[in-house]
Amino acid sequence: MKKILVTGGTGFLGSYLLRYLIRGGEKNVISLKRKNSPMDMVEEVKDKVQWVEGDIMDMPFMDEVMEGVDQVYHCAAVVSFHPRDRKKLFEVNEQGTENIVNAALLANVEKLVHVSSIAALGRVKDGDSINEKTKWETSELNSNYAKSKHLAEMQVWRGIAEGLNAAVVNPSLIMGSGFWNSGTPKMYQTLSKNFPFFPKGGSGLVDVRDVARFMIELMNSDVVSERFLLNAENWSYQEVFSKIAQSTNAKPPSRKMTSLLSGIAWRLEWIRSKLTGSNPLYSKENAITTAQTFYYQNNKSVEQFDFKYTPINQTLAATGKQFLKSKQNGSAANCLPLI
Repeated sequence: MKKILVTGGTGFLGSYLLRYLIRGGEKNVISLKRKNSPMDMVEEVKDKVQWVEGDIMDMPFMDEVMEGVDQVYHCAAVVSFHPRDRKKLFEVNEQGTENIVNAALLANVEKLVHVSSIAALGRVKDGDSINEKTKWETSELNSNYAKSKHLAEMQVWRGIAEGLNAAVVNPSLIMGSGFWNSGTPKMYQTLSKNFPFFPKGGSGLVDVRDVARFMIELMNSDVVSERFLLNAENWSYQEVFSKIAQSTNAKPPSRKMTSLLSGIAWRLEWIRSKLTGSNPLYSKENAITTAQTFYYQNNKSVEQFDFKYTPINQTLAATGKQFLKSKQNGSAANCLPLI
């Protein structure tokens, strides 16, 4: 059996990836975790995975863990739009990926699949479509998160130039059940409370299970030195917010977030976060990004493996049902059934 290493295995995407690997019969799966990482998302497979406690920022540790590994799935990353997390974003996303790449090169691993983001793709003028060939440009639309993921991906391409077999996936907004107080699942918590506003822009959406499935297909193929934009459908934020609200039996938001309202909102959130010490629900970077509409093409991913994406309507509805059940039984997190 191949020895498989997964970073970020207790997180949103990583937990689904682990479940698919175990279902697929993999017996030699190692996953990194921090000392206090919550195990809610991996409860059903935690006894079938070898857990190694450590940090991707620790290079000697990574060299040791990588010994004898055949395949690496690099899912670990920091996602934040808060200014105070800027340093952490670049440390974990860029430097952490640099450590993974260097350790993989030293260990001569068979292949690495790196989880990047649509944020690491180039931006185009509002309304134009984006694909794998869209060139990165310096822009005020690029958040610190986007910059960190772009630089992280550059570390992978550097590794490829040095002889590493690797491929990259760039998922759009990953939807599905997870921890209800973080990431996209937190949208269910917010919108279930009859949140009245919606951003004026739009983006691409993809089911978390589809991202995990595609990564495994990509890993087990001969494809290297390629990137794949993973996107099921393009929706406006009004459509997304309305569907999520309806799935939680809440009233869909009806007020568009104008520039004035957006400016007031992120400033008020900044003040609230300062007073409470919590992360803001809405930041200046959120305001800038969600005011734009970006369309993402998925032709390359569909054609590569004749890949079929899950309809987003189904994903949002199923996630809404799980959120309501979680409210009843007090669950901190849920996982959608594998497809």
